[in-house]
Amino acid sequence: MKDFVNQIDKRRTFAIISHPDAGKTTLTEKLLLYGGAIQQAGIVKGKKGARAATSDWMEIEKQRGISVTSSVMQFNYDGYCVNILDTPGHQDFSEDTYRTLMAADSAVMVIDAAKGVETQTKKLFKVCTLRNIPIFTFINKMDRESQDPFDLLQEIEDVLGIETYPMNWPIGSGKDFKGVYDRNNQEIIAFSHDGKVGVNQAIATKAKIGDDNLDELLTAPLHQQLQDDIELIEGAAADFDREKINTGKLTPVFFGSALTNFGVEPFIKDFLALTTSPLARNSDAGLIDPKSEDFSAFVFKIQANMNKAHRDRIAFMRICSGKFERGMDVFHVQAGKKIKLAQSTQLMASERETVDEAFAGDIIGIFDPGIFSIGDTITTAKKPFKFASIPTFAPEHFARISQVDTMKRKQFVKGMEQIAQEGAIQIFKELGGGMEEVIVGVVGVLQLEVLEHRLKTEYNVDIRITTLPYAHIRWIENEEIDVKKLNLTSDTKCVEDFKNRKLLLFTSPWNVNWATEKNPDLILAEIGK
Repeated sequence: MKDFVNQIDKRRTFAIISHPDAGKTTLTEKLLLYGGAIQQAGIVKGKKGARAATSDWMEIEKQRGISVTSSVMQFNYDGYCVNILDTPGHQDFSEDTYRTLMAADSAVMVIDAAKGVETQTKKLFKVCTLRNIPIFTFINKMDRESQDPFDLLQEIEDVLGIETYPMNWPIGSGKDFKGVYDRNNQEIIAFSHDGKVGVNQAIATKAKIGDDNLDELLTAPLHQQLQDDIELIEGAAADFDREKINTGKLTPVFFGSALTNFGVEPFIKDFLALTTSPLARNSDAGLIDPKSEDFSAFVFKIQANMNKAHRDRIAFMRICSGKFERGMDVFHVQAGKKIKLAQSTQLMASERETVDEAFAGDIIGIFDPGIFSIGDTITTAKKPFKFASIPTFAPEHFARISQVDTMKRKQFVKGMEQIAQEGAIQIFKELGGGMEEVIVGVVGVLQLEVLEHRLKTEYNVDIRITTLPYAHIRWIENEEIDVKKLNLTSDTKCVEDFKNRKLLLFTSPWNVNWATEKNPDLILAEIGK
């Protein structure tokens, strides 16, 4: 029992969020480097004995240089077992990011030191605040010319509405970025490299304020600047407050450069010490203690065809309590039946290995023969319960999708249904219609490009995409109402989803108001339950 509790206590599960190009995937890679999961940063896949160093595994991600799926990586560092959830940075995939944040206990927000708080950072920050999870900030790219650090802290506070506490302070920026001042230990950590910038761990030289060699170590102007900055920080910065950090009201801030590795190790050391072990989770039976002996988990992501050699579907689960053992029998609450968890994996991006045991806080992938849906709960508890559901985002863009080759209808149907089950798209059909043509709803238009690419490469199906003018969607809650008798504008469309729930698609908010005003008995909802 003591070992069981210790295993859970040492778990740290967090998501990394950022605006595109802020350096999120680079930071993820460098955390793997310091965790020993990879030997060198930027290794080319296929080198003998070396693990791949990237979390972008889907072909379209490599072509576009963006993350469109969430990757899961685990490594051990300094006595901790670390689970990183790397999320899509692109706003068109914010729904996948939201689901991933549901599986995390804290979030690391990466900010570009030159650009500050950007649009997508704001959106993702709002998603984090919905759950009141701790948010840690890594101000990246200090190796380039950047904004004044005080201005960056002020911007975070003004734009995001969260207090800041700088855990360390940058010494210089751009080519003059020498290192950081650790406020807690009151020591300077000056960095250098072995000539291979960012490939190996940075070389750290530690010194105390007042040491004789600081002018030589930092240069006299930077030494003076640091002394002035320290005086200002101590007088102006918010107080360190663990309770505020744990509830997402105060963000500890770190400065560094993921590209050069300067500041990465001080960040990971302090972050792992400050962030929490697995948190209790809400369910319809109340809070579920992670240290309960009853195993429980929920599905937050489904991914088909991660590896062409496998041609399978993986359901990603966050373990919320107890211990997982391969081959164990669990109760699948939504299906109302017992199942055996025989084929289980953990992943390093697209690399997979069988896992025999895992604990609360860990993320595991379970082979899915088509029985799981996003939000499903599995447990060994004698009184089964359901974890809080994961809401879906209302689509903002719609298109009619049809196959080019009618002889490939079977592949088309299979591909559309599987990709929809992953939550990557939402699909609708004409009332009483079939799958010859479907209407697809997405949060961002890039999702349509990914859909086209995946149908072609994974299912060998070419499609036609015809964009539609709709921009708003509402589910009809009182299903008994006769939709044919509704008074609607001519450009409002009635469709049904694949749970046979009826919905209305609107081109404008004015049309939504028309529907509610002209049909007093009609009950509409923005989220499908």
